[in-house]
Amino acid sequence: MATQTHLLDRRRATLLVVDVQEKINAVMAEEGHVPRLRVLLEGCDALGVPILATEQYPQGLGSTVSELSERLPAPPLVKLTFSCPRDPQVRQALESDPDRRQVVVTGIEAHVCVLQTTLDLLAAGFEVHVPHDATNSRRPRDKEWALRRMAAAGAVITSTESVLFELLERCATDEFKAVSKMLKQVPVP
Repeated sequence: MATQTHLLDRRRATLLVVDVQEKINAVMAEEGHVPRLRVLLEGCDALGVPILATEQYPQGLGSTVSELSERLPAPPLVKLTFSCPRDPQVRQALESDPDRRQVVVTGIEAHVCVLQTTLDLLAAGFEVHVPHDATNSRRPRDKEWALRRMAAAGAVITSTESVLFELLERCATDEFKAVSKMLKQVPVP
């Protein structure tokens, strides 16, 4: 039996941005998740990795924050379920390409929608990578325990920079130079 490396592969990966909406984002603990999400969006777009975004009940929580929405290739999918795969439209989008079985799950809140999405994707046989610095919750302890639970369930807990360098796979390319430049613009905590 072959050993899984759990390295991301741009031919197999999808980026999923979960519910980074105006009203709920305004009450998140300040951990710099939005600039990292912006870099993930720009980097995945440059590398040809498909991007999906969701909005949870936008009538109440508002639209996706403008810093991210202007970088999305398509409007966010609206859902009423906490878990993205439990919404038929989102699930269909995630399963539209049977070769894309790696999902990078980001967004808010880590202990609600991101956690439930991750657990359901794992149960459905997807390989899930969660960049800790591109997720957030109102309370840092909720995020911490959610990340622990996701890891215990089999998710790969990683970072924005790790995700992008795994997707790049090599240096000395124009893509490497572009992504490196993007990463230098992210504030260091």
